[in-house]
Amino acid sequence: MAAPLLMPRTAGKLIVGIGEFAVTDQPGGSIVTHALGSCIAACIWDPTVRVAGLLHFLLADSKINPERARQQVGTFADTGIPALFQEAYKLGLDKKRAEVRLVGGAEIATAASPSNLQVGKRNILAARNLLWKNGVMIRAEATGGNVPRTVRISADDGRVEVSTGRDAHLLV
Repeated sequence: MAAPLLMPRTAGKLIVGIGEFAVTDQPGGSIVTHALGSCIAACIWDPTVRVAGLLHFLLADSKINPERARQQVGTFADTGIPALFQEAYKLGLDKKRAEVRLVGGAEIATAASPSNLQVGKRNILAARNLLWKNGVMIRAEATGGNVPRTVRISADDGRVEVSTGRDAHLLV
């Protein structure tokens, strides 16, 4: 299993790519991922211990490529979300206090990836189902649509900022 990205012990911004995740409890830090299309960013936050985490997963189900799932667990919802929580537990996150926000799952059609595959919708449903089955409620979502998004979660207060081009808003 590939190791997660861990926030350096100094404040700063950590950029998470496709199939990666990061957790931090460091004041002043943030975790960012760019250009979410059909991918999902699962953002977690525990306000008591101030642990933040972000996973940028590509696809819903690891059964389509078990070898990749072993090498890069964050690529899939069914392997990435549990891995994200496991790393956050190491920093004191409690599932009962966890605030979860989902971002992404857009249907961005191209000639190489027609929109009738509904990858974004499948990703949204996979994340919702996995979280629900594990007793984790979703606090907010900015999902669907047809525009890419950039997401940032603050390690100080758990605020999640979502931007689409020139527009930005907080996901409460």
